[in-house]
Amino acid sequence: MALRLSDTKTRTTREFTPVHAGAASIYVCGPTVQSAPHVGHARSAVAFDILRRWLAASGYDVTFLRNVTDIDDKILHNAGHENIPWWALATRNTRAFTDAYDALNVLPPTGEPRATGHVPEMVELMQRLIDSGHAYAAAGDVYFDVRSFPSYGALSGQQPDQMLNAEEPGAKRDPLDFALWKGAKPGEPQWETPWGPGRPGWHLECSAMATRYLGPEFDIHGGGLDLVFPHHENEVAQSNAAGDPFARYWMHNGMVNTGGEKMSKSLGNSLVVADVLQRARPQAVRYFLGAPHYRSELDWSEEGLADADAAYTRIENFLERAAELLEPCQDVDTKSPRGRPDKLPGEFVAAMDDDLSVPRALGVLHETVRAGNTAIADGDKEALRQAYDAVTAMTGVLGLSPSDFARTTADSSLRNVVDALVPAMLEARAAARARKDYAESDRIRDALAAAGVLVEDTPAGARWRVGPS
Repeated sequence: MALRLSDTKTRTTREFTPVHAGAASIYVCGPTVQSAPHVGHARSAVAFDILRRWLAASGYDVTFLRNVTDIDDKILHNAGHENIPWWALATRNTRAFTDAYDALNVLPPTGEPRATGHVPEMVELMQRLIDSGHAYAAAGDVYFDVRSFPSYGALSGQQPDQMLNAEEPGAKRDPLDFALWKGAKPGEPQWETPWGPGRPGWHLECSAMATRYLGPEFDIHGGGLDLVFPHHENEVAQSNAAGDPFARYWMHNGMVNTGGEKMSKSLGNSLVVADVLQRARPQAVRYFLGAPHYRSELDWSEEGLADADAAYTRIENFLERAAELLEPCQDVDTKSPRGRPDKLPGEFVAAMDDDLSVPRALGVLHETVRAGNTAIADGDKEALRQAYDAVTAMTGVLGLSPSDFARTTADSSLRNVVDALVPAMLEARAAARARKDYAESDRIRDALAAAGVLVEDTPAGARWRVGPS
C-alpha cells in the first residue's frame, strides 16, 4: 500500500506523488511569535514532525521548512504593552518556541526562515502580481484583487460573496481584497518598496518564503485547521495568480479543545507548554498530543495526560527490561535510539501509510509490547529480540524513543537540583556574612565557583548564574 494523505483542497485522500521522485518537500506555517507557545502550537508541531519522520522512514529525502512570523500587528501590540522593542519580544518568544520543540523531541527544521529576512522576495512577488493585474497599490498599501482570481475560495470551500473580511477597510477597491503590504505608520518598523515604506502583510510572507526555498511547486503545505481561511486561501490565490503551481497537497491538523474550562497559571492548568512541562513529562505530553489522528479534534484534560503517561511508561518499562536481557546478544543494538525501518511490523506500516493513522499504529506498538512481555515471561530470547527491534523502530517513527528524551530529562532534573540547592547555599553564605564569618562566606562562594556557579554581590543581594566567568 502506497502512502495516502488527506488533501484539504481536493477533499480526498490520495496517493502521495512528490514533485521529485525520492524527495519530499514540506512547508509548515510556524508560529507568529507574539507570545509563548501553548499546546495548540505543540500539537501542530508534533503532527507534522510525525509526518516528516514517516516520510524519512519510507525512504524519502525530506526538506522541512517551518517559518517564523516575527512582524505582525499582535507582536507590535504586545511589545508596546510591555514597553519593549518589537524585535526583543519576537526574539524572546522565538526562543521559547525552540525550547518547546526541543523538549517535545520535535526535529529541527531543515530551514526556519523569518519574515523580516525576506522582504526582497515579497517585493518581487508583489511586482509580479501587479504586472499581471492581480494586485494594485493604493495610498501606500498594496492589495490583492480577489475578484481577479476566479477560483478564490476553492481551498476553504467558500464562495466569495458569502465571505466576511475582517481586515481594516483601508484604501482597497473591494471589501474582500486583502493586504499584501501595509503602508508605514508612525512608530512602526518599516522597509522600503517601490510603493512606499511599510511592512508585509501576513499572507504574503509565507508564499514568498515557501517559493524562495522550495521552488514554485513543492509537495506539502501544512498548518492548523484554523489557517485554512483566510491565511492559506490567500496564499493559494496570490501564488497561483503569480503563475506558481505552489503546494500539491494541503494538510491540516485539528484543534485542541479545553472543554470550556478556564486555563491559567493561578489555577494550575495553564496550557502554555512551559507550564505544562512543569507538571508532566515531555514524553507523556508528546504521546498525548500525537496519539489521536492528526485531523481530529483533541480534548485536553489532565486525566488524559495521566493516561498518556501510563501508556508511555509501559513502553518504557518493556524497552528497559528487554535491553537488560538482550545486552549479551551480539546481533542486537540496544543502544540504537531509533532502530531500523526494516524492523517495522507490516500492520504499523499500513496504518501510517493510511493518512498517518497513529491510533492504529499505537495499537500495533502496544500489542508488540505485550508480546515482548510474554516473551520475557517465557524466556524466549528470539521472540524478545524481534519485539524489541520492532518497538524501537516504531517509537523512533513516532518520536517516542526513550533515549531521545534521556538527555532532556537529565538536563531538566539537574537544573531543578541546581535551582533548589544554590539559593540554599547563598542563604547560608548571607548568614555567615551577617555574623562576620567571612572565611565561611568565602568557602561557600569558592565551592560554588568550583561547581561552575558564579556569584555576584549587588546592592540588591547576591546574584548567580551558571557558566564561565
